[in-house]
Amino acid sequence: MKKLSHIDSQGHARMVDVGDKAVTLREAVATGTVRMTPEVLRLLMSGQMPKGDVLAVARVAGIMAAKKTPDLIPLCHPLPITSVRVDFLPQEERGTLAIEARVKVEGKTGVEMEALTAVSVAALTIYDMCKAVDKGIVISDICLVKKTGGKSGTYERPT
Repeated sequence: MKKLSHIDSQGHARMVDVGDKAVTLREAVATGTVRMTPEVLRLLMSGQMPKGDVLAVARVAGIMAAKKTPDLIPLCHPLPITSVRVDFLPQEERGTLAIEARVKVEGKTGVEMEALTAVSVAALTIYDMCKAVDKGIVISDICLVKKTGGKSGTYERPT
């Protein structure tokens, strides 16, 4: 089993020292799914939700969340993020909305947590803006699908 990098020799939580690591271009892609009734998804996609343009607000919320990740996850490093992109793919017949976040940085540590946070907050924003119409919305399958850069190289989630 690998040694846990966020625990010191006494078992105390610590922020990992990345000072000696090389600066590389790093990218992480995370995805998640929001499931609702097909009728609610149609309202959302047509811009007819009572609270306004759900996807525009969720996109901005996801971008802001990626930038605020070190304020939310205690041991994350603040990073000079160079790009955050949040996209949505509806499947109206299923009532699902896929979310994808892509985050880039030139830095000493990766942006996996930033991508996962962007997807999570975008999904929560969708729930918040649609809950008056459908309280049964389900957020699921939030995961890292790809990361590049750094010493460990490329990771791609098996499909």
